[in-house]
Amino acid sequence: MRYELAKIEDLQAVYDVVQHTIKTIYPKYYPAEVVDFFCELHSKDAILKDIENGYVSVLKIDGKIVATGCFVENHITRVYVMPEHQKKGYGTFIVKNIEKQISDKYDKANLDASLPAAALYEKLGFSTIKHERYPVENGVILAYEIMEKEF
Repeated sequence: MRYELAKIEDLQAVYDVVQHTIKTIYPKYYPAEVVDFFCELHSKDAILKDIENGYVSVLKIDGKIVATGCFVENHITRVYVMPEHQKKGYGTFIVKNIEKQISDKYDKANLDASLPAAALYEKLGFSTIKHERYPVENGVILAYEIMEKEF
């Protein structure tokens, strides 16, 4: 297992991890409009920009990217683990690595947690500071948690 900064040549693999995870997991929690919103939010261009800025890391198992983590300043923004690799501790491993990096400069980390991820973050010591609602298409509302953890 290797966890390292993503390179430009990792773009397609990171995009595939994120999109596959969203399309597989999120429909169990959200309507199609919200799933589409997340897919657009995590576009190839958005991921490329984050890779270029050095914000994205990848978790490789046997040389294959199976998960990704991203943060900007003290805000965790994109942690995704391929569905077939979930429940193995990889998400926890990534978040703890990100927390270590953030804690070098900040006294707390924050994130916006989707419904499927909120329980993991709570288990890792994050607390909900606000329940948020965001309108997407067709009058559908995206519900998510704004969470924070002090170091």
